[in-house]
Amino acid sequence: MPKPTTSRPAPMPATNAHAPENIAFIGGGNMASAIIGGLIKRGTKPANIHVVEPFAEQAAKLKKQFGVKVEEAPSAALADASLVVWAVKPQTFKEAAMMARFHTKTALHLSVAAGIRSDSIARWLGTEVVVRSMPNTPALVGKGMTALFARKAVNAADRLAVESVIKTTGDYVWLDDENQLDAVTAISGSGPAYVFYFIEGMIEAGVDMGLTREQANKLAIGTFVGASALAKASDEPPEILRGRVTSKGGTTYAAITSMEQDGVKTLFVRAMHAAKQRAREMGDEFGAA
Repeated sequence: MPKPTTSRPAPMPATNAHAPENIAFIGGGNMASAIIGGLIKRGTKPANIHVVEPFAEQAAKLKKQFGVKVEEAPSAALADASLVVWAVKPQTFKEAAMMARFHTKTALHLSVAAGIRSDSIARWLGTEVVVRSMPNTPALVGKGMTALFARKAVNAADRLAVESVIKTTGDYVWLDDENQLDAVTAISGSGPAYVFYFIEGMIEAGVDMGLTREQANKLAIGTFVGASALAKASDEPPEILRGRVTSKGGTTYAAITSMEQDGVKTLFVRAMHAAKQRAREMGDEFGAA
């Protein structure tokens, strides 16, 4: 008699090609909401999405907005999920994993939690089928940028399943080295805050120079949107695009020269190294056995 196997069934496709039929979310905050909204828009049925969300107000919001199933704590219902998305805060990941692990051992696991390394996730969940990711908040409007790292047990079909989920929130890139995720956290994970910070400064300058706040806001945001679209569409590096706007002796030259004299770029690069260091520290702090 052959021994029974515990191999995972292949994820069943939904309308969104390669998307798992049944998906569970542990945590129902902003990032989970962005993914859930994207999945439903792409054809996943709300009845096939299961969310564990302990906060009553957020649970009620998810039910009303998406019509998905929501429960306060993990239960045997999680066993139906072929993909489990971990959208919890880093400091609560281990506790949540310990509560859910007995129901999710045959699933593919996708973590969107910052800092928690896949070694810790695999150990807590008792499975090697883990993909770790670093998304960012523009996912809320379908313009997210997500980096992905897969452990060796993750097969080609699993990768396609993860891609089908992540691409509902924007673009993605696969990494071969998990250590690169700390740099990704500093660049794109935290990156939207840097953009908002510069937009704040542009608005403040605009108001100082006599524009209304509404005018300065529209001009600043529109400039970032347009410049980003141009950078994405162009084959040329940013320094070349910048040079085309920076005529020597002109207004842009005056601004860039002022920033260079103040060491803005050096300070900016240093700030991202600080973010990378903190990402590494979070892995040490919250990923202990």
